[in-house]
Amino acid sequence: MTMITTPLAERLRPRTLDDFVGQEKLLGPKGPLRRAILQNAIPSMIFWGPPGVGKTTLALLIAETTKRQFHNLSAISSGVKDLREVLTRPSGLFPAILFIDEIHRYNKSQQDALLGAVEKGQVTLIGATTENPSFEINSALLSRCQVYILEAFGEKELKDLVVRALEKDQWLKEKNIKIKSYDALMRLSGGDGRKLLNLLELVVLGKGEAKKIEITDEWVTEVAQQNIARYDKSGEQHYDIISAFIKSLRGSDPNGAVYWMARMIVAGEDPSFIARRMLIMASEDIGNANPTAMIMANACMQAVNVVGYPECRIILSQTAVYLATSPKSNASYMAIGDAIEAATRTAHLPVPLHLRNAPTKLMKQIGYGKDYKYSHDFEGNFARQDFLPNELKGTKFFDPGRNAREEEIRKKLQNWWGDWYGY
Repeated sequence: MTMITTPLAERLRPRTLDDFVGQEKLLGPKGPLRRAILQNAIPSMIFWGPPGVGKTTLALLIAETTKRQFHNLSAISSGVKDLREVLTRPSGLFPAILFIDEIHRYNKSQQDALLGAVEKGQVTLIGATTENPSFEINSALLSRCQVYILEAFGEKELKDLVVRALEKDQWLKEKNIKIKSYDALMRLSGGDGRKLLNLLELVVLGKGEAKKIEITDEWVTEVAQQNIARYDKSGEQHYDIISAFIKSLRGSDPNGAVYWMARMIVAGEDPSFIARRMLIMASEDIGNANPTAMIMANACMQAVNVVGYPECRIILSQTAVYLATSPKSNASYMAIGDAIEAATRTAHLPVPLHLRNAPTKLMKQIGYGKDYKYSHDFEGNFARQDFLPNELKGTKFFDPGRNAREEEIRKKLQNWWGDWYGY
């Protein structure tokens, strides 16, 4: 009988791009990352996605396919000294790949230590993170990297992983395994391929030396309850529970909000993470329906960092209740989304002449600033004039929400602009 020496997920780690499961948008036949790898023209990059979707595996495959040296560091256990030691090592014909797992855990000085080497092409950086790079990676480093979003596995990819395991792993092949239902395996893995394979191995081990094994939802659930924690700060429960928390705030339910917050707190979630998500929600879902919500959420984030746990739980709870019971509006959120879409589509349009600055005589002669109406020269500090390119004249991006504060804003806009924007 085959002896188990390494975990199933490690035994099944793909050795070629064709063996890689998932991420079809990036690695399919026309995927941009696949083309870059095969052309050996890979940029420094950040892989952003949940655990168990193949970030480390993909970095290893890139190094193997491009025949480059591969250096592996974990941001949890390494520092500037380790970085400098790696950066002084000689490379081959192409820059070595420096893979940094959980790169979001590096502080600013540690991230800054990478800048020179990345900018000069001394190394090709591949960072892996489960957190939004916009928040966790400093802008100077982020501007030098291409961000690739890796998605959680869907049902098809997860089933493909199980079938591949049963067909390719010698230990599993000897077990004569029949899977009667995939539901529990899918549900409990939460899109995490590594968790799925670990669970499959636990389920099979739980059957002992049985010559024939049937895997049912009931058996999978029983094994999972014995072996898998119900909340993993870097796993699917992290994403599911923060989603339930934000949806409770948005849905004006303070009871649901404080419950899901409590679930995160007792599981050891970082309080600053909770506070930061409330700050985003205060703008996205409340906005000008209650501008004080933004002030409250910002004060909460600062107070959490000053006070620390356990006292900060009280501040978090107060803020969550306040946000949940505030009037809601996503008008500003929708406005910037529509405006960005329009700006992307119409980036070729020039700024109208009357809105251009005219610091020189020549600019004035060719019409810069001509006919611009200085608002403070008019009654009520307002004068009607076009502030959009002609092709977008009358386009309304901001539509006030149906709440008391924004109804006041709507009345002002109706008074100022009338039918100009259709208010």
